[in-house]
Amino acid sequence: MKFLDEAKIYLESGKGGPGCVAFRREKYIDMGGPDGGNGGRGGHIWFEVVANLNTLIDFRYTQHFRAQHGENGKGSNMSGSDGKDLVIRVPVGTVILDEDKETVLLDLVTPGEKILFLRGGDGGFGNAHYKTATNRAPRKFSPGWPGEERAIWLRLKLIADAGIIGLPNAGKSTFLSVTSRARPKIADYPFTTLAPNLGVVRSHDHEFVLADIPGLIEGAHEGHGLGTRFLGHVERTQVLLHVIDATQDDIVGAYKTIRGELKAYGQGLAKKPEVIVLNKCDALGPELAEDQRQILAKATRKKVYTMSAATHQGIDEALALVWEHVRKGREKEAKAAAEQPAHDGYVEPADLGFEEE
Repeated sequence: MKFLDEAKIYLESGKGGPGCVAFRREKYIDMGGPDGGNGGRGGHIWFEVVANLNTLIDFRYTQHFRAQHGENGKGSNMSGSDGKDLVIRVPVGTVILDEDKETVLLDLVTPGEKILFLRGGDGGFGNAHYKTATNRAPRKFSPGWPGEERAIWLRLKLIADAGIIGLPNAGKSTFLSVTSRARPKIADYPFTTLAPNLGVVRSHDHEFVLADIPGLIEGAHEGHGLGTRFLGHVERTQVLLHVIDATQDDIVGAYKTIRGELKAYGQGLAKKPEVIVLNKCDALGPELAEDQRQILAKATRKKVYTMSAATHQGIDEALALVWEHVRKGREKEAKAAAEQPAHDGYVEPADLGFEEE
């Protein structure tokens, strides 16, 4: 399945059906009076969060979504049928943005959540509605109200507990492949990974989701390489695993390059907890690997660990460190969720910034 994490779509809720002008016509009943029914309501547009989706590829081929219109009113005081609602299913972690791609309308992170986004137009009144004591035979009716239209952007931010960052060819995909059942593409050239990969990792009887994103290079925030577009997939993580190739000449420069791109991207990524690991240490030997570790630790003033994803050396220690941050993050989120008031998953369109007519 091709990975797609951004799509623009156009939405239109259903129009309300017009009312009917009709009069009762039966044998032996003179002047039966008005009996035109009301029009039906137009269909609403809902968003539903589905757990078994992980891409927006469906929206590449279908960009226009229109709910069904309400039916016209009928004689014999019969109202028109309401238009059928349209439910749009999106993956967990989908962010709905306004047309400017900056204003966040909804952030959908709860599986099973269903939110009303656009209301259908109300149906018009038939002439039976306008009957009064002084106007026994009105020929008046009202058309249905129009639906709502909106162009929006869908942006997917994968739900993962931890994210792997680093320069291209640092061994990120290899680490993911040996710690989970994920099978990302692995090769000895830069930018092997072109789309994020997720894997479920088990560490000391605990499981968490690890995300591997395409490598960053200097100037990524200006569009160099694959840019920083995929950094959105690690915004929700509890910790970042910073993997650095120990065999390169300038390991300090490699670290600073990634940190600079995180700061330029923003969204709080530079403030997230970080586990720094030197990879491919099997190619250097214990003594040289330790020298590289000390050089980086002195330059960053942070703890630095060594490992080799290819030989599985030091992997358990790295996973244990990552899990500790994930555990603390989950406890913090659970506490915050317990303090939040209950929400039934229903949001009125007025809450999304729509103007009242």
